[in-house]
Amino acid sequence: MTNPHLSLDKKIVGDIYTSPEPMENMSRLCDDFGSRFGGTEGERQAADFIQAKFEEYGLQNVRREAFKYLGWTRGEAYLEIVNPIQKRIPCITLPHSPPVDLEGVIIDMGDGAPVDFDTRADDIKGKIVMVTSVFEPEGAKRWIHRNEKFGRSLMAGATGFLFVNHYPAYGPATGGIGQHGKASPIPGISIAKEDGDFIKRLIARKGPVTVSLKSSDNIAQMTSWNILGELPGNQHPDEIILLGSHYDGHDISQGAVDPASGVAAVLEAARVLASHAAPLPRTIRFVSWGVEEIGLLGSKEYVKKHAKELKNIRFYLNMDAAGGDMPKDINLHAWPELGETFSRYQKEMALDFAIGQNFHDASDHYSFLLEGAITGGIEAVRATRSGRGYGHTWYDTLDKVDQTNVRDAASLAARLVLRIASEDDWPATPRDKEAVHELLTQPKRKELYDYRQRIAEFYKIL
Repeated sequence: MTNPHLSLDKKIVGDIYTSPEPMENMSRLCDDFGSRFGGTEGERQAADFIQAKFEEYGLQNVRREAFKYLGWTRGEAYLEIVNPIQKRIPCITLPHSPPVDLEGVIIDMGDGAPVDFDTRADDIKGKIVMVTSVFEPEGAKRWIHRNEKFGRSLMAGATGFLFVNHYPAYGPATGGIGQHGKASPIPGISIAKEDGDFIKRLIARKGPVTVSLKSSDNIAQMTSWNILGELPGNQHPDEIILLGSHYDGHDISQGAVDPASGVAAVLEAARVLASHAAPLPRTIRFVSWGVEEIGLLGSKEYVKKHAKELKNIRFYLNMDAAGGDMPKDINLHAWPELGETFSRYQKEMALDFAIGQNFHDASDHYSFLLEGAITGGIEAVRATRSGRGYGHTWYDTLDKVDQTNVRDAASLAARLVLRIASEDDWPATPRDKEAVHELLTQPKRKELYDYRQRIAEFYKIL
């Protein structure tokens, strides 16, 4: 069978793998602008840079869309064991943690399996929950996100949340704990695995451990931006293929793998498609999302603002951290009707990527999935979800990024978009609200759905 895209494939691949642009862009994002955390000067500079790159690469309708949100600025944090010994424990607060002066007894909840929060609710009330960052606790048959462990602690009556990184020698791991547009009503702090293990041993040897926590974080209204640019379609311009990655990292590091590697891959896909493939039959829209790390806020605002055109999205390809050290697979977010189409693309592209049919709720695709839009992502289908590694720690720095991985992600994205935009027989249609509800309440997802309903009601009465 003749490959109609072979000539463009060669131009796209050859350009990506011989261009210095991906790592030059990575260097600017990480070394020049730092974490790009919401509310920082680095965030504003990164937004300017991405917008300028979209324009330089020849995209049209380049713009930024501002939105307001409840932001957070880190202050000082002090954690000290006050009983049965006195010992200072290095810690960081988690984004949207309030300023506090708190003393309380720790209750060790291990890896935080959901069932444990229900069976031990009476023990949790009035205490500070300590839980690890392990993604798949023993007894759980799914990925349990930090935010769920925090939410279950909150609903059980905890007065604080102590998050322990399960990776040795990486230090504390950060991550937002605000939900439903509100800051956390109780403090969240993170410590290194080694300090968590020390506290576990202390509890086992000497009984209950009381700690004192003081913090001076600040919560205030802020403004961020989504940055957009397009390659308009020349046959069906109202049909949109969307590529996106958030550009904000966490304030404690450069956020190189998560998310700058994804941003660089989106930029590179935009550059080569504009140079070699435009115009395509359908519109390609490239987006860099603001403040994903504390609640998917940029993509949530986008789906509100663009609600009327969501039905025109043929496919959204999420590229959060796509240029990191992981298999470059395609995870179709429960769209089995697209499996055969992507298998055909795989053979035509002569690439060994796996095709998955699952989804999680911890990146920007989820904002679209909830509205029925057709989504997928460059994700590690073949890897076990055991944790983030360097992600969300001090050590997610530029030296952790291999330019080949960024190039691989950009190449895969650009070549897929070339095909998706040209495909006449597209077998998927957006879900209606009933179909979305049915998806979210399937037996394997029902536990998470029920939790989300409970936590939403909880925040309504705060």
